[in-house]
Amino acid sequence: MGKHKKLNKLMILTSFTISSASSVRQALAKIEENCRGFVLISDDLGKILGIATDGDIRRKLLLDTKLEDSIIECANTDFVWADDNTPRELILKQLDQKIRAIPVLDDQKRLVSIFTPDHIPERAEVRTFSRAKAPVRISFGGGGSDISTYFTEHGGAVINATISLYSHATLKIRDDEKIIITSCDIKDSAEFNDLSELLSHNGNFILIQSIIKAIKPSFGFELFLHSDFPMSSGLGGSAVVSAAILGCFNELRNDKWDQHEISEIAYQAERLHMGVAGGWQDQYATVFGGVNFMEFSRNQNVIHPIRIPKDMILELEESLILCYTGTNHDSGNIHEDQKEQTKAIGVKERIQANVDLTYEMRNLILRGNLYKFGTCLNKAWELKRSFSSKISNQFLDNIYSSALENGAIGGKLLGAGGGGYFLFFVPAFSKARLLNWINESRLIYTPFRFEESGLQSWTVRENR
Repeated sequence: MGKHKKLNKLMILTSFTISSASSVRQALAKIEENCRGFVLISDDLGKILGIATDGDIRRKLLLDTKLEDSIIECANTDFVWADDNTPRELILKQLDQKIRAIPVLDDQKRLVSIFTPDHIPERAEVRTFSRAKAPVRISFGGGGSDISTYFTEHGGAVINATISLYSHATLKIRDDEKIIITSCDIKDSAEFNDLSELLSHNGNFILIQSIIKAIKPSFGFELFLHSDFPMSSGLGGSAVVSAAILGCFNELRNDKWDQHEISEIAYQAERLHMGVAGGWQDQYATVFGGVNFMEFSRNQNVIHPIRIPKDMILELEESLILCYTGTNHDSGNIHEDQKEQTKAIGVKERIQANVDLTYEMRNLILRGNLYKFGTCLNKAWELKRSFSSKISNQFLDNIYSSALENGAIGGKLLGAGGGGYFLFFVPAFSKARLLNWINESRLIYTPFRFEESGLQSWTVRENR
């Protein structure tokens, strides 16, 4: 079929071209044949030298040109033509100015196609790649109640928001079965001959392997990853990386996963395939984005977006300080310990108190009472640090108490605990003092904005 199409195209183009040695009579016969009112004149190598329309020929005949004279006498060498890079917009504008046809020439000025008002070929499909970015979350309250072993019996609730720090992923399909992965986050890259080799690999790509195991792509690919934040820092980084990867693969699907499905696949990869203990909020937060109040139960997890007036969002941004302690944590071990501690007398009651506090915080932020919301962060931290001895330590306790002494009215360590980022709430006229203390203490202040969008993905043409 392809060969026949090529032959037909050659025959069509042949009906529009004539040798410069041909006569005017032969050119008119060619014009009669193609029914388009023009002919293109070429040299012996196929280079197009000019165009002659029936009007051009008629005018020359009136000026004593003979039918047996060379057609080159009638040629217009300053003619409109296009190449593969000519914008379609320009072609349409030219055809709209009563130009009958526009020859498409290659870099040797040989004819490859002809544009006419009723024949403008579609652009050839080119290779594409997909990209995605997913935001991290900051959690305000309810942590610990989003773990399955707790909320299936008691119900859970958390409140969180996504901010302008992201994991980024880029994915390109290969023509073979090879898989190439590069991660700036773990400073490693590797090449695998096929999917089975990737899945059997023992190395630094455990999270990526778990995601690929869950979706089982049937093609080779190249995957590039990088993030705006350090790993294991309490911002839900594993879920964010997972979401970014899934966003890239989702761009390749006709039947695209919805937000719940992407969140669930990310949870499956991290919690079931990797076997890392933890809650559900990170996956939902990064995929859905915005400020959310989430409720968890045995039958259903429900994501409630919280609509906050713009001025309140801006004020909350200005009142919150994100501070990196320079230490990281192992969230899986902390969650495992917390799971065991929930069996102890009083711990479940404190988690329930944290859930109740989360409902109060939701109501405060909806009412715009940000100052009291800030004091609730302090209550949330005091409850959280009582869940497990691994959540805090003397170093972290000293940071927190010093922050309170320097203007903060509340705050909490983000994520499972043990290190990473502190989030502090500070009134307007105490912010300078707190920032100065952070700088003097050699901690890292990380500016941010709230991110209304969650996971975002798109495709790009390779030649762009």
